[in-house]
Amino acid sequence: MTDDRTSTPTAQALAGIRVLDLSRVLAGPWATQTLGDLGADIIKVEKPGDGDDTRGWGPPWLSDGEGRPTRESAYFLAANRNKRSVTIDMATPQGQALIRRLAEQSDVVVENFKVGGLKRYGLDHESLAALNPRLVTCSITGFGQDGPEAGRAGYDFMIQGMSGLMSVTGSPEGEPQKVGVALVDILTGLNATIGILAALEQRHRTGRGQHIDIALFDVAVASLANQALNFLVGGSAPHRLGNAHPNIVPYQAFETSDGHLILAVGNDAQFARFCRLAEMPELADDARYATNRERVAHRETLVPLIAAALKRQATGAWLAMLDAAGIPAGPINTIAQTFAEPQALARGLAINLPHPLGSTAPGVRNPLRLKDSPFDAPTAPPLLGQHTDEVLETLLGVNACELQALREAGII
Repeated sequence: MTDDRTSTPTAQALAGIRVLDLSRVLAGPWATQTLGDLGADIIKVEKPGDGDDTRGWGPPWLSDGEGRPTRESAYFLAANRNKRSVTIDMATPQGQALIRRLAEQSDVVVENFKVGGLKRYGLDHESLAALNPRLVTCSITGFGQDGPEAGRAGYDFMIQGMSGLMSVTGSPEGEPQKVGVALVDILTGLNATIGILAALEQRHRTGRGQHIDIALFDVAVASLANQALNFLVGGSAPHRLGNAHPNIVPYQAFETSDGHLILAVGNDAQFARFCRLAEMPELADDARYATNRERVAHRETLVPLIAAALKRQATGAWLAMLDAAGIPAGPINTIAQTFAEPQALARGLAINLPHPLGSTAPGVRNPLRLKDSPFDAPTAPPLLGQHTDEVLETLLGVNACELQALREAGII
């Protein structure tokens, strides 16, 4: 397909790629937001009247230009910038026909319906690929397209529990804990993005699209990383260590005289320098602690010695000394403190985007920085149905009378 945007040597990386976003909540929208940040044209199809579920997941709510709260939730704002919102009722034959026509004009479809959920609408990959063989469809589900759990709904929290992630998160004395954000959804969105880019590259060679099957459960298990291999290699299921690391010591949070810090010693040379700094040089020569292998084996006796030493001074003093000595360490910030960090300010991590309601919509900058294809000025997350007429007119040639009829029938 072609796009009406002009390609230039400094065009965004995905300029000319159109994505039809049939997803909602977080994993799918996170993937399409990333693609939109990279320059793809994202057409987000939402249910008339309600839209994406997360539009109602507040407070907090965005304020308009006069400081009054709107119906735009912070949750929705987090995952939907750089998109055009089109309201279409896909439960109706006319709505299904409109979506099929949009799919014919698209490169990618992203959806997170239950397995088989779109087939009854004629909007599954096989049906759409018959119309557009170059189409890449990414289906995001809780458990994948096959297997005994394929038909189940999957949510981040329950997947964190089922995958084993919660079994290694939290204090050994406490209950299993979930991560403080919906990290499985975020990781699924990022993995979906990788899969979509790979499929587009393969299409460049073959001329044909394909179906991508990505599951929250698969992503969560794959993301166990070293903890999964600790089990598969060692044969014993890892257990919760609080802020400690299963394979590195010392690598955890410690109390200081006025708070806490994270000490992340990554090798034996760093440990020796830390011992000198903490006025315990003898520990670096002790056979029980000289190597990381032995420190892991003897963590029960070593960690209390380090904890006692770190309590002697304040967090700020320790961090200055550790940094000067080249020993990795850092504070445990609140989110407010994070955005006040000099590095966060220098890198412009907090952004503000002009919003159609007359205010600005806060956001967090995409971490990707492509030197030769920099991001254009991002756009704020759209109002529900903000671009319905624009998209249907320009892409499908629907005229004003037809739009009015569709609107009166509740189809858009």
